[in-house]
Amino acid sequence: MSDETTVATAHDAAAADVEMNQYVADRSHLNEDKLRQDEQIIEQFGDYSYGWHDSDAAGEAAKKGISEDVVREISADKHEPEWMLEKRLQGYRDFINRPMPDWGVDLSDFNADSFKYYVKPMEKQAATWEDLPDDIRNTYDKLGIPEAEKNRLVSGVAAQYESEVIYNSIRDDLKNQGVIFVDTDTAVREYPELVQKYFGKCIPSDDNKFASLNTAAWSGGSFVYVPKGVHVDIPLQAYFRINTPNMGQFERTLIIADEGSYVHYVEGCTAPIYSTDSLHSGVVEIFVEPHARVRYTTVQNWSNNVYNLVTQRAYVREGGTMEWVDGNIGSKATMKYPACILAEPYAKAETLSLGFAGKGQYQDTGAKMIHLAPHTSSTIIAKSIARGGGRSAYRGLVKIIDGAEGSSSNVVCDALLVDDFSRSDTYPHVDVREDDVSMAHEATVSKVSEDQLFYLMSRGLEEKEAMGMIVRGFVEPISRELPMEYALELNRLVELQMEGSVG
Repeated sequence: MSDETTVATAHDAAAADVEMNQYVADRSHLNEDKLRQDEQIIEQFGDYSYGWHDSDAAGEAAKKGISEDVVREISADKHEPEWMLEKRLQGYRDFINRPMPDWGVDLSDFNADSFKYYVKPMEKQAATWEDLPDDIRNTYDKLGIPEAEKNRLVSGVAAQYESEVIYNSIRDDLKNQGVIFVDTDTAVREYPELVQKYFGKCIPSDDNKFASLNTAAWSGGSFVYVPKGVHVDIPLQAYFRINTPNMGQFERTLIIADEGSYVHYVEGCTAPIYSTDSLHSGVVEIFVEPHARVRYTTVQNWSNNVYNLVTQRAYVREGGTMEWVDGNIGSKATMKYPACILAEPYAKAETLSLGFAGKGQYQDTGAKMIHLAPHTSSTIIAKSIARGGGRSAYRGLVKIIDGAEGSSSNVVCDALLVDDFSRSDTYPHVDVREDDVSMAHEATVSKVSEDQLFYLMSRGLEEKEAMGMIVRGFVEPISRELPMEYALELNRLVELQMEGSVG
């Protein structure tokens, strides 16, 4: 999410944002016949494929609203130590005191008391997939998670359902090397010294309003520790599923890659379609120790009734490398800006992001790179697609402080508009306080034209195939960085969203 620096960058753009309908671009200048044609096209779009829901006894019993009593109840149910309860209570106080963001996505109608903050679907974590209740197991079967584990496409799996991680596993050979991959609740109990050392150190509870809310109400998420020199060559995977209407999911993920280690963590997420809104407000803190490397990949495909308001940040030490690969396909509204603090010399960071905004969606995404030391380097490649009246925005920050000589940063933002009434915006903020640096920024906005379609169709492609080829080529820099099965999934999701969008 945001910090004080990012809030300051919004200035003039914020006023324009408030005046505009946040989810549908201005159509008033278009021909009415053209609008009717476009609406017919939009109606042909493929249905969201993950919109089923399971039985919901636990969710129906949960109460809405956040208060100090709710925070204490969550902590008591988890039998947490006093130090974690104190962190939660401080988070709640910060949430009350922090202002609501007044830039980006319009949150004027957001009501924190309309969500359920703690839904416990099971009394204890399952040891095997077969131990799960039938409907929950069937959900993960449909999502293909057990199959990925069976085929050794992943080194470990964490499955979060509502507020709890209901299944967690890691390969024995990694466990024998000292790799820890558990849910964060388990880490509080079994590895309290590690959790106390790192929890909230990269993202303090008063960082922004939704980081505060997460600190107060967090549940689940992953805790990963990779010892010195250990390489986890096959990704660890987490999958987050919301089932209950009006659900608030607040996972807390903490990843520590010790000196010279490597890990790739992949997360996916979906939710049912309901007529009322849900909230996903996760926090991810990553610590990259000297000469370690971490890659964090997200393929986010929430349904269009989910606010996705996430805070993600990495602290990178000398010679370390942090890579964010960020695909945002779903949600009603997303505010998400993976950040890297390049704290020591020769630290490196890269963010590759894709935002796909369809009908009723506002994807406000980007990245933040903070250069605090000499000879640090960062790259941001941001792609966005808007169709069906959706709105996409790149919002980024590059800050190079005085004394960070020899540092470099390169930012490339490309937007693709599929029709005449969608919208794309770019809000870059560059703050360079050092002379001896290399800084580059470029941005393009293009539209799928009739000439492009005609050219491809003249080579024998159907119109739908031609459109798919253009879009696949546009997102290829992102998809090629994913493991093969995730790249195929991302391309499939994009193609599903693009169905019927020519005209």
